[in-house]
Amino acid sequence: MILIKNGRMVDPASGIDEALDVVLEDGRIKALGKFPKTEAYEEVIDAAGKIVAPGLVDIHVHFRDPGLTYKEDIVTGAAAAAAGGYTTVVCMANTKPVVDSVETLSDLRTRARELPVQVLNAAAVTKGLKGEELTDMRALRAAGAAGFTDDGIPIADTALLFEAMKRAKELDVPISLHEEDPALIASAGINQGAVSRQLGVGGAPALAEEALVARDCALALRAGARVNIQHLSSRVSVDIIRAMKGLGASVFAEVTPQHFSLTERAVVERGTLAKVNPPLREEADRYALIRGLKDGTIDFIATDHAPHSREEKERDLNQAPSGMIGLETALALGITNLVRKGHLTMLQLLEKMTVNPARFYKLGCGTLKVGGPADLVIFDERERWTVEAEDFRSKSRNSPFLGMELYGRVHYTICGGRVVFRREPKEK
Repeated sequence: MILIKNGRMVDPASGIDEALDVVLEDGRIKALGKFPKTEAYEEVIDAAGKIVAPGLVDIHVHFRDPGLTYKEDIVTGAAAAAAGGYTTVVCMANTKPVVDSVETLSDLRTRARELPVQVLNAAAVTKGLKGEELTDMRALRAAGAAGFTDDGIPIADTALLFEAMKRAKELDVPISLHEEDPALIASAGINQGAVSRQLGVGGAPALAEEALVARDCALALRAGARVNIQHLSSRVSVDIIRAMKGLGASVFAEVTPQHFSLTERAVVERGTLAKVNPPLREEADRYALIRGLKDGTIDFIATDHAPHSREEKERDLNQAPSGMIGLETALALGITNLVRKGHLTMLQLLEKMTVNPARFYKLGCGTLKVGGPADLVIFDERERWTVEAEDFRSKSRNSPFLGMELYGRVHYTICGGRVVFRREPKEK
């Protein structure tokens, strides 16, 4: 048994925000309340001055396994997740080979059993991510697919996507969509505007996102599917989703920490480390995303953790791939840029990072309740720290937040009642 004492328990699912001890036994939460230290406990964790919350849930990560493991693999990805306070993550399907067959999915599901955190897999919507033919969604669901996505590539064929949504509804699983129309993009990863003109690149306009968001929200309304609009970046997209929710569409939306923390100016300051699809946009877009989080239009904070090698990111702006890692900085960015600035309460921030994504995928995690899974994170919301490359557990280092000072540090991550991350004090 493990006893966690003296912490401030914050659980958005129940609305609890008070000083409570937590007892863990056999992978479950045994009791909540006030308990004395006794010899019955294998470990007693003193959480004084810290928050005890449900383990974080990220429904959008790339672990690059199989086929691109020089960037990341499921072992290093899981280690990065644990260091960031995550106990459950959902991996995207754009690997090599693509997760479009039962064979590939089953291999990942088998290997995931040995990992310290719960690593789930979304399967591809279309074979080879080509947007031409649907995968065998029923067989993939039976083999353990948590949901379906062609993330990284939008699905251009409207009729094909509508059919995919109807099948996802029949299977009662989510379908997640990358919304960027390539026909409208001159060059990916950088917002089309003042910065793209300054840098001499064509850029990606917000319209490329907005056009597909509007189309796919309409499809979701008619199909009745549970749809996640991934990594929003545009203020108009937020308005579209708000309106479509009002019409009854079962549409959900996610935003990344980089999109609510940075603007297109970061590309000038950080170069390719800030190149991402969809791109960082203007301050008005950033604030609209925050407003969407505040009013519930945006349901989830997801990292879109996208590792790349140093050599890839050191290419010139046009040749370098888009994407950045995010698992180990996400909670701190939320605390620094949302909670400390008064946009969200701690309960509201954690709601977007625990119970909401868990419920979307119909998982049993994301809350602290007696009898529930012993998945927790313990963090100090006031601790100030500097993002340093050598501290990352990820195999990659492609973060635009390197050198930045943030608030909020994870000290323990517990998954299935087992301590899977423990922050050791640095030697002076």
